[in-house]
Amino acid sequence: MTTAVLAATVLPAAGWRAREAAHEARADALTAAHRERRARHEKHPIEDFLYEYYGLRPARLRRWQPGVGVALEGAPERAAWRWHRELGDDGGAVGLDARAFLADRGEGVRWLHELLRRTAGRPAHLGCLGLHEWAMVYRQEEHRHPLPLRLGQRGTDAVVEAHPVRCTHFDAFRFFTPAARPLNRLQPERATQLGMEQPGCLHANMDLLKTALKLGPAVPGGLLLDCFELARDIRVLDMRASPYDVTALGHTPVAIETAPGRAEYVAQQRRFAERAEPLRARLLAVTTALLGAA
Repeated sequence: MTTAVLAATVLPAAGWRAREAAHEARADALTAAHRERRARHEKHPIEDFLYEYYGLRPARLRRWQPGVGVALEGAPERAAWRWHRELGDDGGAVGLDARAFLADRGEGVRWLHELLRRTAGRPAHLGCLGLHEWAMVYRQEEHRHPLPLRLGQRGTDAVVEAHPVRCTHFDAFRFFTPAARPLNRLQPERATQLGMEQPGCLHANMDLLKTALKLGPAVPGGLLLDCFELARDIRVLDMRASPYDVTALGHTPVAIETAPGRAEYVAQQRRFAERAEPLRARLLAVTTALLGAA
Protein backbone atom coordinates (compact mmCIF):
# COMPACT_ATOMS: atom_id res chain seq x y z
CA MET A 1 0.00 0.00 0.00
CA THR A 2 1.33 3.44 -0.96
CA THR A 3 1.45 5.93 1.89
CA ALA A 4 -0.21 9.23 1.02
CA VAL A 5 2.24 12.14 0.92
CA LEU A 6 -0.65 14.59 1.06
CA ALA A 7 -4.37 14.01 0.99
CA ALA A 8 -4.57 14.41 -2.78
CA THR A 9 -7.50 15.59 -4.86
CA VAL A 10 -7.66 13.17 -7.79
CA LEU A 11 -8.57 14.50 -11.22
CA PRO A 12 -9.99 12.07 -13.81
CA ALA A 13 -8.08 11.82 -17.07
CA ALA A 14 -10.70 13.51 -19.25
CA GLY A 15 -10.96 16.50 -16.95
CA TRP A 16 -7.27 17.21 -16.51
CA ARG A 17 -6.43 16.63 -20.18
CA ALA A 18 -8.88 19.39 -21.07
CA ARG A 19 -7.28 21.71 -18.50
CA GLU A 20 -3.86 20.90 -19.89
CA ALA A 21 -4.93 21.70 -23.46
CA ALA A 22 -6.49 25.02 -22.40
CA HIS A 23 -3.34 25.91 -20.49
CA GLU A 24 -1.12 25.17 -23.47
CA ALA A 25 -3.29 27.32 -25.74
CA ARG A 26 -3.15 30.21 -23.27
CA ALA A 27 0.62 29.91 -22.87
CA ASP A 28 1.12 29.79 -26.64
CA ALA A 29 -0.90 32.98 -27.06
CA LEU A 30 1.11 34.75 -24.34
CA THR A 31 4.48 33.81 -25.85
CA ALA A 32 3.63 33.99 -29.56
CA ALA A 33 5.20 37.39 -30.22
CA HIS A 34 8.38 36.47 -28.35
CA ARG A 35 8.74 33.19 -30.22
CA GLU A 36 8.19 34.90 -33.56
CA ARG A 37 10.86 37.51 -32.79
CA ARG A 38 13.26 34.85 -31.63
CA ALA A 39 12.81 32.98 -34.91
CA ARG A 40 13.77 36.21 -36.71
CA HIS A 41 16.66 36.84 -34.28
CA GLU A 42 15.06 40.12 -33.19
CA LYS A 43 15.38 41.68 -29.74
CA HIS A 44 12.76 43.69 -27.85
CA PRO A 45 14.03 45.87 -24.95
CA ILE A 46 10.76 45.65 -23.02
CA GLU A 47 9.25 42.25 -23.67
CA ASP A 48 12.45 40.17 -23.68
CA PHE A 49 13.23 41.19 -20.10
CA LEU A 50 11.13 38.52 -18.41
CA TYR A 51 12.75 35.76 -20.44
CA GLU A 52 16.29 37.02 -19.96
CA TYR A 53 16.18 38.18 -16.34
CA TYR A 54 14.27 35.17 -15.03
CA GLY A 55 15.91 32.63 -17.36
CA LEU A 56 12.44 31.79 -18.66
CA ARG A 57 11.64 29.67 -21.70
CA PRO A 58 8.24 29.52 -23.41
CA ALA A 59 8.26 25.73 -22.96
CA ARG A 60 8.39 26.22 -19.18
CA LEU A 61 5.22 28.30 -19.26
CA ARG A 62 3.54 25.79 -21.56
CA ARG A 63 4.00 22.79 -19.26
CA TRP A 64 0.83 22.45 -17.20
CA GLN A 65 1.05 21.34 -13.58
CA PRO A 66 -1.94 20.60 -11.33
CA GLY A 67 -0.05 21.83 -8.26
CA VAL A 68 0.65 20.42 -4.84
CA GLY A 69 -2.03 18.18 -3.35
CA VAL A 70 -3.51 17.15 -6.73
CA ALA A 71 -3.03 13.77 -8.40
CA LEU A 72 -3.86 12.81 -11.97
CA GLU A 73 -5.47 9.61 -13.16
CA GLY A 74 -4.18 8.14 -16.39
CA ALA A 75 -0.78 9.83 -16.22
CA PRO A 76 1.68 6.95 -15.66
CA GLU A 77 4.42 8.82 -17.57
CA ARG A 78 4.51 11.46 -14.84
CA ALA A 79 5.61 8.90 -12.27
CA ALA A 80 9.07 9.13 -13.86
CA TRP A 81 9.16 12.92 -13.50
CA ARG A 82 11.35 14.37 -10.78
CA TRP A 83 9.60 14.63 -7.39
CA HIS A 84 6.52 12.72 -8.63
CA ARG A 85 5.05 9.39 -7.57
CA GLU A 86 1.79 7.52 -7.16
CA LEU A 87 -0.22 9.09 -4.36
CA GLY A 88 -2.92 7.65 -2.14
CA ASP A 89 -3.94 4.19 -1.01
CA ASP A 90 -5.46 3.09 -4.31
CA GLY A 91 -2.41 3.84 -6.46
CA GLY A 92 -2.56 4.76 -10.11
CA ALA A 93 -2.99 8.51 -9.69
CA VAL A 94 0.29 10.43 -9.97
CA GLY A 95 1.13 13.72 -8.30
CA LEU A 96 3.88 15.75 -6.70
CA ASP A 97 5.65 14.07 -3.81
CA ALA A 98 5.79 17.10 -1.52
CA ARG A 99 8.20 15.47 0.91
CA ALA A 100 10.66 14.62 -1.86
CA PHE A 101 10.40 18.17 -3.18
CA LEU A 102 11.04 19.59 0.29
CA ALA A 103 14.01 17.27 0.80
CA ASP A 104 15.69 19.01 -2.15
CA ARG A 105 14.22 22.50 -1.96
CA GLY A 106 13.13 22.88 1.66
CA GLU A 107 15.42 25.78 2.57
CA GLY A 108 14.31 27.76 -0.46
CA VAL A 109 10.64 27.00 0.16
CA ARG A 110 10.88 28.18 3.76
CA TRP A 111 12.61 31.41 2.69
CA LEU A 112 10.00 32.11 0.02
CA HIS A 113 7.23 31.37 2.52
CA GLU A 114 8.65 34.00 4.88
CA LEU A 115 9.11 36.50 2.07
CA LEU A 116 5.53 36.06 0.88
CA ARG A 117 4.10 36.14 4.41
CA ARG A 118 6.01 39.21 5.58
CA THR A 119 5.44 41.15 2.37
CA ALA A 120 1.71 40.43 2.45
CA GLY A 121 1.53 41.69 6.03
CA ARG A 122 2.98 45.13 5.29
CA PRO A 123 1.26 48.24 3.92
CA ALA A 124 2.01 49.20 0.33
CA HIS A 125 4.36 52.15 0.01
CA LEU A 126 3.59 54.05 -3.17
CA GLY A 127 5.25 56.99 -4.83
CA CYS A 128 8.78 55.74 -5.51
CA LEU A 129 8.02 56.95 -9.06
CA GLY A 130 10.07 54.24 -10.72
CA LEU A 131 13.27 56.17 -10.05
CA HIS A 132 15.21 52.91 -9.85
CA GLU A 133 15.38 52.88 -13.65
CA TRP A 134 16.66 56.46 -13.64
CA ALA A 135 19.26 55.59 -11.00
CA MET A 136 20.53 52.79 -13.25
CA VAL A 137 21.67 55.34 -15.85
CA TYR A 138 22.58 58.23 -13.52
CA ARG A 139 25.81 59.92 -14.63
CA GLN A 140 26.61 57.03 -16.93
CA GLU A 141 26.97 57.38 -20.68
CA GLU A 142 26.60 53.65 -21.49
CA HIS A 143 23.15 52.21 -20.89
CA ARG A 144 21.56 48.78 -20.68
CA HIS A 145 18.98 49.32 -23.41
CA PRO A 146 19.50 50.48 -27.01
CA LEU A 147 17.00 53.32 -26.61
CA PRO A 148 17.60 57.07 -26.38
CA LEU A 149 17.08 58.88 -23.10
CA ARG A 150 13.92 60.95 -23.33
CA LEU A 151 15.48 63.96 -21.53
CA GLY A 152 19.08 63.33 -22.48
CA GLN A 153 21.81 62.49 -19.97
CA ARG A 154 21.86 65.86 -18.23
CA GLY A 155 18.09 66.05 -17.99
CA THR A 156 17.95 62.51 -16.64
CA ASP A 157 20.57 63.24 -14.00
CA ALA A 158 18.65 66.36 -12.97
CA VAL A 159 15.47 64.34 -12.35
CA VAL A 160 17.33 61.91 -10.08
CA GLU A 161 18.84 64.80 -8.13
CA ALA A 162 15.51 66.64 -7.80
CA HIS A 163 13.46 63.75 -6.37
CA PRO A 164 13.93 61.56 -3.30
CA VAL A 165 15.12 58.08 -4.24
CA ARG A 166 13.69 55.44 -1.88
CA CYS A 167 14.02 52.04 -3.50
CA THR A 168 13.30 49.09 -1.16
CA HIS A 169 14.13 46.29 -3.59
CA PHE A 170 17.60 44.82 -3.47
CA ASP A 171 17.58 43.34 -6.97
CA ALA A 172 16.76 46.76 -8.41
CA PHE A 173 19.15 48.63 -6.12
CA ARG A 174 22.12 46.46 -7.07
CA PHE A 175 21.92 47.83 -10.63
CA PHE A 176 22.17 51.47 -9.52
CA THR A 177 25.23 53.25 -10.86
CA PRO A 178 27.96 53.89 -8.27
CA ALA A 179 27.06 57.60 -8.23
CA ALA A 180 23.37 56.83 -7.61
CA ARG A 181 23.73 54.36 -4.75
CA PRO A 182 24.41 56.97 -2.02
CA LEU A 183 21.33 58.92 -3.16
CA ASN A 184 18.99 56.11 -2.15
CA ARG A 185 17.47 56.80 1.27
CA LEU A 186 17.60 53.05 1.93
CA GLN A 187 20.48 50.67 1.36
CA PRO A 188 18.80 47.30 0.79
CA GLU A 189 20.88 44.14 0.94
CA ARG A 190 20.06 40.51 0.27
CA ALA A 191 20.34 39.88 4.01
CA THR A 192 17.69 42.52 4.74
CA GLN A 193 15.25 41.54 1.98
CA LEU A 194 12.84 39.76 4.32
CA GLY A 195 12.63 42.90 6.43
CA MET A 196 12.29 45.42 3.60
CA GLU A 197 10.17 43.92 0.82
CA GLN A 198 6.81 45.67 0.55
CA PRO A 199 3.74 45.05 -1.64
CA GLY A 200 3.69 48.41 -3.40
CA CYS A 201 7.03 47.76 -5.09
CA LEU A 202 6.70 47.02 -8.81
CA HIS A 203 9.71 44.71 -8.79
CA ALA A 204 8.50 42.80 -5.72
CA ASN A 205 5.23 42.15 -7.54
CA MET A 206 6.99 41.30 -10.77
CA ASP A 207 9.07 38.81 -8.79
CA LEU A 208 5.98 36.77 -7.98
CA LEU A 209 6.78 35.19 -11.34
CA LYS A 210 10.24 34.28 -10.04
CA THR A 211 8.66 32.77 -6.92
CA ALA A 212 6.24 30.70 -9.02
CA LEU A 213 9.12 29.44 -11.14
CA LYS A 214 11.19 28.51 -8.09
CA LEU A 215 8.28 26.56 -6.60
CA GLY A 216 8.12 24.62 -9.86
CA PRO A 217 5.62 21.75 -10.06
CA ALA A 218 4.01 22.76 -6.75
CA VAL A 219 2.41 25.76 -8.50
CA PRO A 220 -0.78 25.19 -10.54
CA GLY A 221 -0.38 26.12 -14.20
CA GLY A 222 -3.03 28.81 -14.08
CA LEU A 223 -1.27 30.58 -11.21
CA LEU A 224 2.04 30.53 -13.09
CA LEU A 225 0.46 32.17 -16.13
CA ASP A 226 -1.36 34.72 -13.95
CA CYS A 227 2.01 35.70 -12.44
CA PHE A 228 3.52 35.92 -15.92
CA GLU A 229 0.75 38.23 -17.14
CA LEU A 230 1.15 40.46 -14.10
CA ALA A 231 4.93 40.66 -14.54
CA ARG A 232 4.53 41.40 -18.26
CA ASP A 233 2.14 44.28 -17.59
CA ILE A 234 4.31 45.69 -14.79
CA ARG A 235 7.33 45.59 -17.06
CA VAL A 236 5.53 47.84 -19.55
CA LEU A 237 4.85 50.45 -16.85
CA ASP A 238 8.41 50.10 -15.58
CA MET A 239 9.75 51.11 -18.99
CA ARG A 240 7.08 53.71 -19.74
CA ALA A 241 8.07 55.50 -16.53
CA SER A 242 11.79 55.02 -17.16
CA PRO A 243 14.14 57.63 -18.64
CA TYR A 244 14.12 55.76 -21.95
CA ASP A 245 12.07 56.99 -24.91
CA VAL A 246 9.69 54.10 -25.63
CA THR A 247 7.51 55.86 -28.21
CA ALA A 248 9.15 53.94 -31.07
CA LEU A 249 7.91 50.74 -29.39
CA GLY A 250 4.32 51.97 -29.38
CA HIS A 251 4.13 53.13 -25.76
CA THR A 252 3.35 56.54 -24.31
CA PRO A 253 5.89 57.64 -21.69
CA VAL A 254 4.78 58.29 -18.12
CA ALA A 255 6.61 61.57 -17.47
CA ILE A 256 7.32 61.18 -13.76
CA GLU A 257 9.19 64.49 -13.77
CA THR A 258 5.78 66.21 -14.07
CA ALA A 259 2.88 66.35 -11.60
CA PRO A 260 0.41 64.58 -13.97
CA GLY A 261 2.99 61.88 -14.68
CA ARG A 262 3.60 61.29 -10.99
CA ALA A 263 -0.13 60.98 -10.36
CA GLU A 264 -0.49 58.49 -13.21
CA TYR A 265 2.41 56.40 -11.92
CA VAL A 266 1.06 56.22 -8.37
CA ALA A 267 -2.42 55.26 -9.62
CA GLN A 268 -1.03 52.44 -11.77
CA GLN A 269 1.32 51.32 -9.01
CA ARG A 270 -1.68 51.02 -6.69
CA ARG A 271 -3.61 48.96 -9.26
CA PHE A 272 -0.71 46.57 -9.67
CA ALA A 273 -0.43 46.15 -5.92
CA GLU A 274 -4.12 45.23 -5.86
CA ARG A 275 -3.65 42.72 -8.68
CA ALA A 276 -0.64 41.19 -6.94
CA GLU A 277 -2.34 40.71 -3.57
CA PRO A 278 -4.43 37.61 -4.46
CA LEU A 279 -1.54 36.08 -6.42
CA ARG A 280 0.77 36.46 -3.43
CA ALA A 281 -1.92 34.84 -1.26
CA ARG A 282 -2.22 31.91 -3.68
CA LEU A 283 1.55 31.41 -3.71
CA LEU A 284 1.56 31.54 0.08
CA ALA A 285 -1.06 28.80 0.08
CA VAL A 286 1.32 26.70 -2.04
CA THR A 287 4.24 27.13 0.36
CA THR A 288 1.93 26.47 3.32
CA ALA A 289 0.76 23.21 1.74
CA LEU A 290 4.33 22.15 1.01
CA LEU A 291 5.55 22.89 4.52
CA GLY A 292 2.50 21.11 5.91
CA ALA A 293 3.79 17.89 4.33
CA ALA A 294 7.09 18.05 6.20
